[in-house]
Amino acid sequence: MPPVPPLERRIVGTSLKMYFSPSRTLSYTKNIASLAPLAAASNVDLFLIPDFLNLTSCASILSSTPDPVLLGAQDTYFEDYGAFTGEVSPQSLKDIGVSIVELGHAERRRLFGETDGNIAKKAAAVVRNGMIPLICVGEVSAPSSGPASAAVGMAVRECRTQMLSALAAIPDGSEVIFAYEPVWAIGASEPAGKDHVVAVTKELRRICGERKGRVRILYGGSAGPGTFENLKEGVDGLFLGRFAHEVGNLEKVIEEMKRT
Repeated sequence: MPPVPPLERRIVGTSLKMYFSPSRTLSYTKNIASLAPLAAASNVDLFLIPDFLNLTSCASILSSTPDPVLLGAQDTYFEDYGAFTGEVSPQSLKDIGVSIVELGHAERRRLFGETDGNIAKKAAAVVRNGMIPLICVGEVSAPSSGPASAAVGMAVRECRTQMLSALAAIPDGSEVIFAYEPVWAIGASEPAGKDHVVAVTKELRRICGERKGRVRILYGGSAGPGTFENLKEGVDGLFLGRFAHEVGNLEKVIEEMKRT
């Protein structure tokens, strides 16, 4: 199969994890909303994933912007309602205006025992409720000193299992976003190397084959200003971490996506 090129419609966003207080989250969301016109003019989809506590307040802020900012949630349960203490209903997320649900982040897998099967069921619930799953995939071990092709092959094998499990659970025509986040690069001082990321993400796109629904692939893992230019041959956008806590960095990334 020939290489599948990245899509024209790019996408960038960030998850706030559990870093911000409620007041800082709302202030940050207002600043993100101010970037919506730039993103729209740049043909870039912009998304924000705050913590659960602040979703409704963030939804209110973002719904008042003339240009869209997609609201995301950091996780969900795979049942719509019931006796599931402490869980969050995908049906309720949809009702308050959530468009994207992040699933399978390395922290969820490592700290809370998330499995590919569990993530697949959540992806099905997200799609069933009219939202887009943003599924994080990535290899655990950093490339060794051996051949670069061996590191790429190892990464693709690990990611393939994670991706195929999720794809099997959702309709062929549904939209899905995969965030390629090498676990060893999360929180590092630099993103993973250009050649490695581009080679891996091109293979991940092939894994998705001839799906009817739109598939977009992001890179995450110490991404920031300057990252997209290096990786644009393989990805449709970036999933930013702490670099995006400074809104000016996010603005720079959108500008870079506009130019390239």
